[in-house]
Amino acid sequence: MGFGIIQLTGNKFSHTAHGVIETTKKKKLPYRLNEIYNSINEIIQRYTPEEIAIEQLFFFKNVTTALAVSEARGVIQLASFQEGLKIFEYTPFEIKQAVTGNGRAEKGQIQRVLKMFLGLQTTPKPDDAADALAAAICHANSRSSHRR
Repeated sequence: MGFGIIQLTGNKFSHTAHGVIETTKKKKLPYRLNEIYNSINEIIQRYTPEEIAIEQLFFFKNVTTALAVSEARGVIQLASFQEGLKIFEYTPFEIKQAVTGNGRAEKGQIQRVLKMFLGLQTTPKPDDAADALAAAICHANSRSSHRR
């Protein structure tokens, strides 16, 4: 699972951090969810975000994968809620549209735009971390337009 932390000052984005939370694949789901919960809490404590943006569960061909992803999303929402953070959700289309102007953009295009927006030396990797940064930018764009 990816995470991305950005800061919006005026209308300028700056990169704070990004990465992935990896769990032990050999462990059963409850143990993996606990690892995610603990990692999310550590990230929240370290970076003290004001709000959380997550990607809506959209469509999966594999029902088992969809259920596991949904449960992980629930853990993220619970940890965020317990810290008093507002949670916002965006569809993959909304995120791609906000970052690239094209709701059907491919991963490589999104990563190149993120690199430019955030002034990174390299494109953000892995894909899950780049997706999280894209969700953060989508949210920042959405929030700043609502405030105007």
